[in-house]
Amino acid sequence: MKKVIQVDKDNSSQYMEWMPLGDMTYYDSVTMTMKGNNIVMVKIPIAFANIDLSQNNFEGEIPNVIGKLQALKGLNLSHNRLTGPIPQSIGNLSNMESLDLSSNILTGVIPSELTNLNGLGVLNLSYNHLMGEIPQGKQFNTFSNDSYEGNTGLCGFPLSKKCGTEQQFPPSPNFWSEEKFGFGWKPVAIGYGCGTVFGIGIGCFVFLIGKPRWLVMIFGGQPKRRVNRRRSRVRRTNGSTMNQMVPMS
Repeated sequence: MKKVIQVDKDNSSQYMEWMPLGDMTYYDSVTMTMKGNNIVMVKIPIAFANIDLSQNNFEGEIPNVIGKLQALKGLNLSHNRLTGPIPQSIGNLSNMESLDLSSNILTGVIPSELTNLNGLGVLNLSYNHLMGEIPQGKQFNTFSNDSYEGNTGLCGFPLSKKCGTEQQFPPSPNFWSEEKFGFGWKPVAIGYGCGTVFGIGIGCFVFLIGKPRWLVMIFGGQPKRRVNRRRSRVRRTNGSTMNQMVPMS
């Protein structure tokens, strides 16, 4: 990707150059298959209309000089291992109709300069690591979610994820929430049921036999003392009258 464009006055590329190696000279070249014919090119013309370098495992960043290919109409660099940001210079390619940079490792934001590509009809930036707000206006208003799929950091139209307006609402308090109790709602429900049954049983017990002494002691009350009522009964002994107090139970 570093060997792509122009340099001299005869519409050829500076980045297709020769390198002296002692007594030998090394020339860069590119073999292109066009209409079934293999053509070895030692210089790439500026008027090159389409470049498809997809599925080649290329690594590194896309060079800024790509923006000097003024006649470029189609650029496909998908399914490589390209890193770094999308060059802003691509926005200079006013004749661009198709741009596919999908399935790479591109990072950063989508340059707003790309909205200058008025003739862009196909855009695929899916499955990268792009982030930030998607540029708006012109052709960018016509692209669907598929153009940005797989970039979890992107937001804005046409995605449903809005930029800067999403509010993180705290979860509503829930009595059965596992986060609240830490051990799930089932043990809590079982304990609640057992407690209810136990309470009902104690209530029935008290209702039937009164307040037992041990129950009153448990709940901190003081048992009431029994008051013995006495009644007077007249008893005659040897002709005399004697009052005797008889305890009443």
